[in-house]
Amino acid sequence: MRALILLLAAFASNAFAAGQAGEVLSASVRAVLQQSVSDMSSPHMVFGTEEEGLAWLDEMSKRLEKRMPDSASRIDFLKTVQYEASRAGLDPQLVLALIQVESNFNKYAVSSVGARGYMQVMPFWVSEIGTRDQDLFQLRTNLRYGCTILRYYLDVERGDLFRALGRYNGSLGQPDYPQKVASAWRGPWAYRQHFAQAR
Repeated sequence: MRALILLLAAFASNAFAAGQAGEVLSASVRAVLQQSVSDMSSPHMVFGTEEEGLAWLDEMSKRLEKRMPDSASRIDFLKTVQYEASRAGLDPQLVLALIQVESNFNKYAVSSVGARGYMQVMPFWVSEIGTRDQDLFQLRTNLRYGCTILRYYLDVERGDLFRALGRYNGSLGQPDYPQKVASAWRGPWAYRQHFAQAR
C-alpha cells in the first residue's frame, strides 16, 4: 500500500493553501487514499514480541497518565496510535509528538480553521476520501485519517519530514511547526525500539 501511495503521489497536483486545504488529488491517488481510510480491520499493536509491546505500552501509559487519567481510555488510545502509525509506516512516537503539538491530546479540539480531533484533521478530507458517516472526533477515525494524510505528505515530499509536517500544518516552508513536532519527538516521546509495519 505504501509503495502504491508513493508512486501515485508523484502524479498528484497540489495547490497548497493553509491548514491542509487546497489539495487537488488525481483519481488514482484519491482511490488509494479512500481505500486506506475505509479499511477498518481490528486494531492490534505491531511489535516483534508481546513483551516488546507490553513494555512500550507500559512506558507510554506512564508518560500520558497526567494528560489522560482514565486508564482504559489511555490504553485504548495508545494501542490505536501504535497500530495506525505502524499501518501507515510511521513511527508511533512521531504521531504522539504531532498529537501533542496539534491538540495536546484533546479529543474534541477544534482549530480556528475547523481542524478536528487529536490529529487536527480538516473536515474536507472526509468528503474528499471518506464517507459522510465518518466522525473526525472518533478516536480510530481521526487517527486513521491523520496517519494516512501524514504518510501521503511524506510520500509527496519524498521522505522530507520537515516539508511533510509543513504541509500537514499548512505552514510549508516555515520552521516553527516542524521544529515543535521534532522537539516533542526527540524529547518527551523518544523511545528506542524497532517497530514492525502493520499489514
